[in-house]
Amino acid sequence: MKKILIPIGIILLIGIFVYSKAVGVYNTFVQTEETVNGQWAEVETQYQRRADLIPNLVNTVKGYADFEQETLTGVIEARAKATSINLQADDLTPENIARFQEAQDQLSGSLSRLLVAVERYPDLKANQNFLELQAQLEGTENRIAVARRNFNQSVQGYNANLRTFPNNVFAGWYGFETKGYFEAAAGAENAPTVEF
Repeated sequence: MKKILIPIGIILLIGIFVYSKAVGVYNTFVQTEETVNGQWAEVETQYQRRADLIPNLVNTVKGYADFEQETLTGVIEARAKATSINLQADDLTPENIARFQEAQDQLSGSLSRLLVAVERYPDLKANQNFLELQAQLEGTENRIAVARRNFNQSVQGYNANLRTFPNNVFAGWYGFETKGYFEAAAGAENAPTVEF
């Protein structure tokens, strides 16, 4: 009788250990994935803040100067495209993040062209509304950079947890997959040329 109890006891201990490990790993995956989702929501919030500021900026510029319609139209179209791409937190693949970022980069480029074109209108540059909107836009760009950095850090922790052994075995069982990162835009390593 004792010979049967010892193997049964060992099997029970191993079963309890595997079950405890599986539950613990699963809970850790859920917690780190929720952190990634929360950071993604912050990224979206900051991009939405920028999108909300743009119509006010465009209207201020349009109302104050005889402005190039093509530049304003470019900003409006880029904003529409950037806000039309909705990326859910459970679909953060590298390809989807690249598509999302491409639309945001187009909007950033349009805004840069708008701000460069504004240089030709000294009265507009001194307008308090414009200066305030420009300062808010610059602050939002900084917030976007911080939100993206925080998102990448949470993705790094999540992916590292997912890929380590034995977590990678459990990840496959539970269906957890690695998340994508935000990456720098092509050409970001080159400093812009400033000419006077």
